Order: sequence, then structure tokens, then C-alpha cells
Amino acid sequence: MKKAKTIITLGGVFILLFFFGSISGNCDYKKGSNSDRVSSQSPQTATKSTQTTTKTKQTTSKSGQTNSKSKKITSKSTKTAPITQPVVKSKDTETVRIGTQNWAIANLNVSTFRNGDSIPQARTNKEWVAAGDAGKPAWCYYNNDPSIGKIYGKLYNWYAVNDPRELAPSGWTLPSDADWTLLINFSGRQGAAGSKIKSSVRWSEGSNGTNETGFTGFPSGYRVENGTFVNIGNIGIWWSTTENNPLSAFDHYLSQSSSVGRSNSPKQRGESVRCLKK
Repeated sequence: MKKAKTIITLGGVFILLFFFGSISGNCDYKKGSNSDRVSSQSPQTATKSTQTTTKTKQTTSKSGQTNSKSKKITSKSTKTAPITQPVVKSKDTETVRIGTQNWAIANLNVSTFRNGDSIPQARTNKEWVAAGDAGKPAWCYYNNDPSIGKIYGKLYNWYAVNDPRELAPSGWTLPSDADWTLLINFSGRQGAAGSKIKSSVRWSEGSNGTNETGFTGFPSGYRVENGTFVNIGNIGIWWSTTENNPLSAFDHYLSQSSSVGRSNSPKQRGESVRCLKK
């Protein structure tokens, strides 16, 4: 009986030890399992945060590149905006399109031929007559007044117009009688063209034109063969290159009427000259 009690007692102790050992082992596994999961997840979380930081750096790098590009664009736009000076044109180089022709809008006002040779200025009546009698070129201002020349240009005898050294500047030509006819016909023909060709100011007695063509024909007067100046404010007259005979050439004139006149005048006369663009 003692042995049996002893065996029973030992068995009970063994069962108790086994039971407590199982409980202890189960608790340790669960704890170990949880700590393992936490430790395995933490590196991943850290890795993700590291990746997020890397992306942020990349984004910063891209924005830096964008700033760099914008700087380059600004630099290019600065290079393509040079400072330029305004172009100033002389009246003698301005034109107006009338029909198929390009006319200068101002009377010729040069004192040299195209090759650079000087055209003699004839101030006195004696000088003017002497140039005409010798068939030599000459020019003058109306009444020998340069201030008038600033508005009306110079007056030339026909020998200057016909000189082989060429009166018209480079790129220009002088109109023939046929060129004047084209202008007049396009502007309403002889009876009505005068008003459209005449300037709208400076004509006397209310005889200003409409200047619809833009030709701006001023009443610049002329100088007769003996050197006298006449008819400023009342007549504007322009040479053509077309000769009538050894003593005269064709010209075209505006007066106080609305028409355009055509005449043949002595080559010694001083008249205005208007150029055509080639």
C-alpha cells in the first residue's frame, strides 16, 4: 500500500510538473511570436520611411532641375532682346505708291551728281544766265533762300536733269514724259488729277488740293531764263527727261485749278524735280 501511495504521489507530482511546463512553454511561444512579428515589421517600416525620404530627395532634385531650366530660358530671352536704334528716314528716301509707280514724296534737294561731282550753284541772275547760255548744269533755292529749300527742294535747269553723271541718287531715276502721263491718268486724267496731286496746304487763294494720291505737290514756283524768281504759292512745275527740241523739254505743272498742265519750256529755266524709285 505504501508503494502504491508512493507511486500515486509521484504520478501526481509528474502530472503537475507537466501541466505547469506546458503553460509556461505556451506563454513563452506566444511572447516570442509577437516579438518576432514586431521586429520583422519594424525594419520594413524603417525601409519604407527611408524610401519616402529618398523620393523626397528626388523630388527636390527635380525641382532644382526645373529651376535650372528656367534660369537657362531667362538667359536665352536676354540674349535675343538686343537694344536697337530707331531708323530715321530722310524725306528724299520716302516714297508713295501711286498706281504702278513709287514716287518720292518730296522734291529733289541734292547738290551733287550720283558720282559725287558737285553741281554748280547759281545765286545771281548773271550766274544763272551764264550757265544756261553755256548749256551747263546749275541749281538754286527759290530767292536763294535755304529755308525755302527745306520745304520745296531745289530748282534745277534741264542741263542738270540731262547730265550723263545722273542727277537722281542711286536707286532712283528721273521721270520721262510718259511716266508723268501714267501718274496723271491714274489720278483722274488731266482735268481732275491736279486736285488729287496737289498738297492740301501752302497754295494761295484757297486753291489747296486734296492730296488724295499722297504726291504732295507744293507750289514751289520757278526761275525764268533771265534769273527772276516767280509764282511761289501759285504754281508747281516739274521737269521730265523728255526733250522737245534742242532748246526746250517737256514739263508738267500744277496751278490754282484742279487740272494738270503740260508744256515745253526753255532748258535754261529752273524747275523742281521729283524722282521715281527704280
